[in-house]
Amino acid sequence: MSRGLIGLSLAFVAFRVLSAAFVVIQPGFTDAFYYVDVARRLAHGQGLTADFIWNFLEAPHLDPLPIASHRFWMPLATVVQATGIAVLEPLLGTFRSAQAAIVAVAAFVPAVAYAAARSIGASSRAALVAAALAGLGGGAFAPAWVTLDSFAIAALIGTMFFIVFARAATGDLRAGAICGLLVGLLFLARAEGALFGVALLALAMRPSSRAAGVAGSAVALAIGAAWLLRGVALGGSPDLLARTLFLARYEDFFAITPTGTAELATIVTTRLGALWSDFMVALFGLMAFLAFPLALGLKGGWQRPSVRAFAGLALLIYVAESFVWPLHATRGSYFHSLAAFYPFAMGLVALGGERWLERRDAATRRLAVGGTVAAAVALAVVGLTAWDATFNEGYRARVAALDAIPAGSFLAIDGAAWRWIAERPVVVTPADGLDTAACVAMRYGAKSIVLEAAHFSAYDGLYRGDPVSWLAPPIERGTLRIYAVRGNIFCLIRASPDTGGAAAVP
Repeated sequence: MSRGLIGLSLAFVAFRVLSAAFVVIQPGFTDAFYYVDVARRLAHGQGLTADFIWNFLEAPHLDPLPIASHRFWMPLATVVQATGIAVLEPLLGTFRSAQAAIVAVAAFVPAVAYAAARSIGASSRAALVAAALAGLGGGAFAPAWVTLDSFAIAALIGTMFFIVFARAATGDLRAGAICGLLVGLLFLARAEGALFGVALLALAMRPSSRAAGVAGSAVALAIGAAWLLRGVALGGSPDLLARTLFLARYEDFFAITPTGTAELATIVTTRLGALWSDFMVALFGLMAFLAFPLALGLKGGWQRPSVRAFAGLALLIYVAESFVWPLHATRGSYFHSLAAFYPFAMGLVALGGERWLERRDAATRRLAVGGTVAAAVALAVVGLTAWDATFNEGYRARVAALDAIPAGSFLAIDGAAWRWIAERPVVVTPADGLDTAACVAMRYGAKSIVLEAAHFSAYDGLYRGDPVSWLAPPIERGTLRIYAVRGNIFCLIRASPDTGGAAAVP
């Protein structure tokens, strides 16, 4: 490893620490809250369980708390954070110890971007530019590298996959097996990471790389099957497809019984809209002006198997996110997917930029490289500022409303976030409406319902001021409304028996 790369990596560790200290001061959004909520329990010996409900996928029969976690999201981000908590919690506290584990992973993002650029023919100087661009993350990933999510993990694993894939494509059996391991780990970080296995199947179809492709596919399948068998052992979620592939409205994802059905015209327009939205997300992730050198890098490195795999998998996941999970994709799923491609993409940008600039004079080259890095720095600052405005303001409003929420469990739109903030069990307000909410409140002994400005449409009337017999008039804290449960609830939903025991976690 060159001195330049070591210095650059250390500089970005310092940048991450400052970003964490002054901007990413709390988990921020549902995914991150979920991961760290469960990570704390895992670190304390309680397994992959949750004492809150963020979605009824994890409690399809109103199962008693705690429930088995991660029936929808994947576990690797939680496991990494739990490691940090187990080691550093007495010194740093729960949040900062979990974040320290993520920062430790992100510390290697510049190095893998450098290695990726070198693996496809970029010079060491150009590879350092790739490392700088990946480490900065532009406007999109600058805060993502320190959030309690899977971004940094996926970036590291995805880039390593493309680097090792080049050797697997020559028939190297060990490289093929390592690629399979990386696909399995990427799947445990992000479910769509399983699609990276398509590249291994392509190797298995070629005589010269068949053994490597088969070995890699076997390893990846073993890891994936083990996780899927855990889901089967837990009883599965019988309506998972209804909540993911066939959603008519996104809020039905949070219903106990999704009822929305989409017409053909809606299905088509939703997916076309997702194609455009996801394209703009990818363009924003490349800071727009990097699309040109990326295209040149793809052209210049096309003869390399890793570059072709990168292009094919990037297109596959773009299409899959847009057509299979359009409503999830436009609410962040596709942006999460891009993390696995980002450092290698910066390697291609460095390669393409170097090829284009080699015919220019030295002054032009310095101006182009310096301007690109300066723009990335500026956009990283913009990205961090936007994160602060988007997530920290809402977090502070929630914290400020805590004193108005009656003691005990309650219902809210973001069960994971409120569980972290309130330090007590929280259940998501079912999107089905108030009748179902009454049953959920009775089942889990909820003492109140908390509505925010962003809430499911079935609660519009309540938020506007319509009276509900079993709820007291609201206490207002800014845009939040807190409704105490009076207790005269009638429910017709039949829940699973309350055995009083903890959820079984294979």
